[in-house]
Amino acid sequence: MQPVGAQIRLAAPGDLAALLPLFDAYRAFFAGNADTARSERFLGDRLSAGDSALFLAEVADAAEGFVQLYPLWSSWYCRRIWFLSDLYVRERSRRHGLGRQLVERVIDYAQETNASSIMVELPLREPHLEQFYGKLGFQRDPVFHLARRSFAG
Repeated sequence: MQPVGAQIRLAAPGDLAALLPLFDAYRAFFAGNADTARSERFLGDRLSAGDSALFLAEVADAAEGFVQLYPLWSSWYCRRIWFLSDLYVRERSRRHGLGRQLVERVIDYAQETNASSIMVELPLREPHLEQFYGKLGFQRDPVFHLARRSFAG
């Protein structure tokens, strides 16, 4: 079941006010650190610089979800890889297929931009996400395991 009248479009700098509450709620949920001022600066910078692809889902002109991609490059394939960093749907719009619609738009976008793949990190505390993405054709990478070195701040 899809949200009635859901429109998914590439966000522009003028969408910052609509996206900000969603982005801040996303950060609070996954990172436990909502900070509206910090979220506004970060998201505003991404939108202004155009260094991410951010899709906004609207239902009846209300912002209900978003997905954000960052470009990476594959030296092996000499093509872009899209890193699906952020996916969030407002609680009232969950379980109606909006998250799936957002990821399907990302898949179309990756094909439109001739990307070699889409990568997504799956938080260990959210094991159901592996099944969610699996239904959309994502699978564990057979070649690579991810290693990370983090820095404070």
